Amino acid sequence: MSKIAIVTDSNSGITQSQAEECGIYVLPMPFMIGGKTYFEDIDLTQEQFYEMLTTGQEISTSQPSPESVLELWDRLLKEYDEIVHIPMSSGLSGSCQSAMMLAQDYNGKIQVVNNQRISVTQRQSAMDAKHLAAKGMNAAQIKEFLENDKFNSSIYIMLDTLYYLKKGGRITPAAAAIGTLLKLKPVLQIQGEKLDAFAKARTTGQGKSLMINAIKNDIINRFGGFTEEKGIWLQIAYTYDREAAQTWYEEVAAAFPGYDVHMDPLSLSVACHIGPGALAVACCKKIPE
Repeated sequence: MSKIAIVTDSNSGITQSQAEECGIYVLPMPFMIGGKTYFEDIDLTQEQFYEMLTTGQEISTSQPSPESVLELWDRLLKEYDEIVHIPMSSGLSGSCQSAMMLAQDYNGKIQVVNNQRISVTQRQSAMDAKHLAAKGMNAAQIKEFLENDKFNSSIYIMLDTLYYLKKGGRITPAAAAIGTLLKLKPVLQIQGEKLDAFAKARTTGQGKSLMINAIKNDIINRFGGFTEEKGIWLQIAYTYDREAAQTWYEEVAAAFPGYDVHMDPLSLSVACHIGPGALAVACCKKIPE
């Protein structure tokens, strides 16, 4: 049986310490702030990031450098036979395509997974890959499984502000002004490659109800329904406001009794574009035993 290393990036929400605990390797995502490069969870904490974001500093994201990817792969291949590399969604970053190009020189020892996940669903993919490797799958089989499974997940995100969408050019200033005037809470979705509009709520409570009902609808119509086995992973994600996130966690847990709910901060690469105060709920279909 091949000895397989599982690699992902910090967009998964897996911290360096968590990665060490569960035997997964995490590439830190680089951020350019004020002309300096920072690396998530290395020399850029969540608190530092939001302090810089909310004080108006220009923040841009980048993908891991080819050198950092190759250095990690080469180091791991001294200990492992194969690597499964799970970057963030190819629709949100070029890091997936870059990794695929780099992997061509490794004669199949590196399998780059393009399963279009981000944040808590990307984290679950890394955990699933670890589980599949323990069951005896090789790297190519794990890649095939995860890519076939890519649409068995959903994320819904409610924004607290339209400012960062406007700043990033994702909505027009006029649309942002109208939305702010009407105090709209846009709900976005990730169903595969892109971050897309889903609905507009007039209140936080309405936005939460929209997201919970959307997840319930996905479970019933896409993921096999509410079964005794509870074959769904549920996840909560948020930007910056831990107290609001804890309240949201309790509301989701109450809406889905008996289901385990995992909570993590939302990926900083997504937070750049949506700002603080966002709340998200996600689900993934469990791997059948």
